[in-house]
Amino acid sequence: MTQAQASHEASPGGVSPGGLEHWTTKGDVRLFLWEKPAVARSGKRGTILFVHGSSMASTPTFDLQVPGRDDASVMDYFARCGFDTWCVDMEGYGRSDKNRAITSNISDGADDLAAASAYIQEQRGCGPLLVYGISSGALRAALFAERHPDRVARLALDAMVWTGDGSPTLAERRKKLPQFKSGKRRPIDRAFVHSIFTRDHPGTADEAVVDAFADAILALDDSMPVGTYIDMCENLPLVDPARITMPTLVMRGEYDGIASFDDLLKFFALLPNPDKQLAVMPGIAHASFQQKNYAIVYHILGSFFEQPAPVYRG
Repeated sequence: MTQAQASHEASPGGVSPGGLEHWTTKGDVRLFLWEKPAVARSGKRGTILFVHGSSMASTPTFDLQVPGRDDASVMDYFARCGFDTWCVDMEGYGRSDKNRAITSNISDGADDLAAASAYIQEQRGCGPLLVYGISSGALRAALFAERHPDRVARLALDAMVWTGDGSPTLAERRKKLPQFKSGKRRPIDRAFVHSIFTRDHPGTADEAVVDAFADAILALDDSMPVGTYIDMCENLPLVDPARITMPTLVMRGEYDGIASFDDLLKFFALLPNPDKQLAVMPGIAHASFQQKNYAIVYHILGSFFEQPAPVYRG
């Protein structure tokens, strides 16, 4: 069912040496996984699975290397904190297979996470995972958590959208819905990557980081699947907060245009586990880990993942 190989060499997409390359399968589809193990220290703190968004593969988002910024890779940062870290390219992205005639929608991505999580737990003998998803990756992660609650210890949803009500980004995106629905993939280029950082509030990210991010994305892909765009434009809501039973963190950048505050507040109110948090991140737009205020994101996420379980529940 699974196959793996490990490499300590740098891979396309800007990742650093020191990672381990893995492959697993979803039916006949090969999926690429990338692991950065915890740096040796007493007591590991858990295993994180990072879930990417609509317009980039996993390693540019989570293992980005930027000259002069040694903590640009969130995987390196959390590995140094004692976490085993993993990411996976969804089908249709990065190094994973792109040969099926599908749009790689949110449900497909949840299936990818089911395959990836099974592989990680089998290979490393770890328990439930700490799962972080951003943008459409948050929807993938939430739907995966609904389907497989036993595999998720704690869930972090960044740049999440629930119904889409009040979203300026999605209002603009819907204007291109006929174009997205005309094929299975949409082209991307350097200007598109830069637009991610200018559409909400220009100036929230350093130009050198955006350039490195664009380099890493475009080294792997010149087009992206349309499935998540279509889902977010016309099929929301895709997840049911009442069925997300594990401790959950909802993260929103101050300037993020994907979801309105009201949309997220309603979603948050319906989460059944009392161990839940809603964090607003000041000075941050959409791509949290590439922002000038990335240290705030790291701190919020790390604190949530390290929070002790309650000893008294009443």
